[in-house]
This record gives sequence, C-alpha cells and structure tokens, in this order.
Amino acid sequence: MIDPLVRPIDRSDPVDLAQVEFLEGHARAALVGQRGGERWLVEHPAVGDRWAERLAEPGVDVVVAYIDDVIVGYMVAVLGSDQIVRVDQVWVTPEARECGFGDELLATVIARAQERGAIAVEGESLPGDRQTKNLYERAGIVARLITTYKSLEPPA
Repeated sequence: MIDPLVRPIDRSDPVDLAQVEFLEGHARAALVGQRGGERWLVEHPAVGDRWAERLAEPGVDVVVAYIDDVIVGYMVAVLGSDQIVRVDQVWVTPEARECGFGDELLATVIARAQERGAIAVEGESLPGDRQTKNLYERAGIVARLITTYKSLEPPA
C-alpha cells in the first residue's frame, strides 16, 4: 500500500517546476478527444515553461503528490477576490491513481483554503470525467451548475 504524500510545490526548485510542466503536458494531452476537452484547452492556455510566473500570481497555490522524489500529481487552486478557491487544474498520473493521491491533494487544498480565509472551494470536471467528479463528491464538493455549449462556427 502506498501512503499518498502531498506537499506545496517548491517555487524555487527548478526540478519541481519541470516535473509539473511535464505532467501538465500529459494532462492536456488526455483532454484531447474528450467531450468538452477541446473547448477547455482553448479557454485554459497551458502554463508550459512559465510555472514560476504562474506561482507568483496573487492567490495561486499549487500542491504536489509524490513518491520518493518524483511528482506523480498536482493540483492548482486559485483564491479569487470573492474568497472562493477554484481548482484550476488537477492531474494524477494513471499509474498512481486509485492510491488516494487525488483525495490527499484535494484535502490539502481544502485545508490550505481554510487557512487563507476562503469561504468555499469549487472544481470543474468535463462531462463523462467520472474520476474527477467522484473525487470532488467524496470531498463534499457537489455540482451546483451545469454549463452547456454549442459552437456556431462552421466545421474546419
């Protein structure tokens, strides 16, 4: 049994930043072909090699899940001016899933949100992304709005 370990990202460690950049690439690739994935990718540009800058933005908090020195998951949470923390990104490598890393990432984000004076935590999941939806529901984060979308642009 693996004990899911989570910690804040080390903002000054280039290895942490590179590992999260690598995982973000995999997370984004996994969205291609998913219902709503293409639109999400357009609306949420990749951080890419700008993680140090992203972490310097007001309200941005990133926690990472790890085994030994290897980051196997991450969660980005942003505290808005309305005092609501929004989970902006979440990813756990497929090999590390079902071990509790997602639950521990989210529990850590919730605890840190409370420390920051947040009044709520929100998350997003794509239609059909049961793993993420179930992760949120296990933590008591429930759907309050379903957003629908239809492109009016002609097919390419």
